[in-house]
Amino acid sequence: MNVGHKNTIFYLLRQDGPFVTLDNAPSLRTFSANSRFRAKAVRRDRLETKYRIVRNQVMELLDISSFRELEELMNDSARHRQVTRRAYLLIGNMFGIEGNEREIVSKVDSYSRTADAVIRYLQRQTFSSFSSYLEMTNEIDVTTSPVDLLLIIFDDRYHKKARFEAKRKLVLMSLAGSIDQRERETAIEDKFADFLDFLNDFVWSQKTRIGELEPVLLLSSHDPESFACRSLQVVSKEEGRHIKLKKRQKLTLIKRRLFEIGGRKIPIYVSIRKKTHEAKVLKLLRKGEENPAVAVDDELGHMGVVDSVNEVKLFQKHLTQSAVRANSFMTLEDISDSLQGQTYETSNEGSCPGTSMLKFFARMGGMRVEFIIHTNKSYLNYIYQRDVSHEEYEVKRIIDSEVADLLFPRQIYDLDMQEVKIHLIRRARQKIENFE
Repeated sequence: MNVGHKNTIFYLLRQDGPFVTLDNAPSLRTFSANSRFRAKAVRRDRLETKYRIVRNQVMELLDISSFRELEELMNDSARHRQVTRRAYLLIGNMFGIEGNEREIVSKVDSYSRTADAVIRYLQRQTFSSFSSYLEMTNEIDVTTSPVDLLLIIFDDRYHKKARFEAKRKLVLMSLAGSIDQRERETAIEDKFADFLDFLNDFVWSQKTRIGELEPVLLLSSHDPESFACRSLQVVSKEEGRHIKLKKRQKLTLIKRRLFEIGGRKIPIYVSIRKKTHEAKVLKLLRKGEENPAVAVDDELGHMGVVDSVNEVKLFQKHLTQSAVRANSFMTLEDISDSLQGQTYETSNEGSCPGTSMLKFFARMGGMRVEFIIHTNKSYLNYIYQRDVSHEEYEVKRIIDSEVADLLFPRQIYDLDMQEVKIHLIRRARQKIENFE
């Protein structure tokens, strides 16, 4: 696992290393038992350089020369305000934020909101059954200043959980800042708008209005053992109103656009996405990578669903031809095709080799866009099949990658994530298969 590797910022969150959050805050005295414990752990893990770098960064941000000055800083409100203003400007310059002081503070504070959004997403979505276990401490939730969060880590008035969450929030804020800087450097917002314009102008049928969709239903029957799709038919919404579902049948709504090739009009369900900041932070964590330029290669994404494998091939051909009409050559990279029985190869924790799809990256017009193309059958398996469904995959990848243990260590949150995984997958299957 790369998560929490010694060479990354994530190691600061490990509860089995020298940066562990203990029952008491780090002592400000050099020869305390707390300090001796950390020195021994640093030597054991051969982290002298890492520890020295982190210590120096803390001192530089707080404008102190010794940890003994922390107590004075905590109690001197005028000095505290001065250090806070200075820290915001330093962080703003580090991430290349332009603007006046107020604008810089606002942007850095937005990193705090992203950090909170990461935790809230996991609490309310992936781990909704355990939401009360993962709730943030109120004081950490409302704190946005990096200086205030740093001081909480060293303040023994705060409980162990609060001090850990302050440290966790700082780590997530750092990732959010790197992501924001990367987005500004690559002009991802403009590219996303250009991507949508390209689809509307050259890919989708010009005989329909922008956003015009035809709703249809997929009536499917599923295997009793794997719940994989065994048969399906496309029916209209009107026909769907009169269908009484039998055991192991599903009725799935999709809304389709049209593309035209060789005089044929082919319907396609389309889902366009631009990753949210919190999704990018989670991907950095799963990859154990601090650099978003390396880890987040799918900022622009497109999922399409067509009726057959032949229509998948036609869409792929139509896409490259459309790029030429838009005066750009298109090359397809990192192609993975498992729609015709091949195994989907992935190194991602929690991914299932039973997933069927055509996946590739299209490079054109200065953009690199991820495309995932399904047939109706593979799409239904992506939603419903046991060990393959996306809802199960979401649970597996956040736990099997050890991200859940890193963000919610058992010593603090009293949760065994392997037991949590079993519970959540069972619950997902009950929801999908309509068990009583």
